[in-house]
Amino acid sequence: MSTRCKVTGKKPLYGNKVSHSNRKTRMRQMPNLQYHRFWVPEEKRWVRLRVSTRAIKIIAKRGIRKVLKELHAAGEAA
Repeated sequence: MSTRCKVTGKKPLYGNKVSHSNRKTRMRQMPNLQYHRFWVPEEKRWVRLRVSTRAIKIIAKRGIRKVLKELHAAGEAA
């Protein structure tokens, strides 16, 4: 399963944890991905997407139909 947001493309960030003694250990910061169902009234069906919380706000603002159209143009399955 991919850890990438379908809408925004957010993915894990990599970096170092730095202790008080200045030792570095590798770490990963994961995006806040959620499974969310969106109702598409034109198609009379639910669409389940794995999106970040930021993408949920984007979909609420722009509309699910427009976002799905952009995903389809980019070649993403939804």
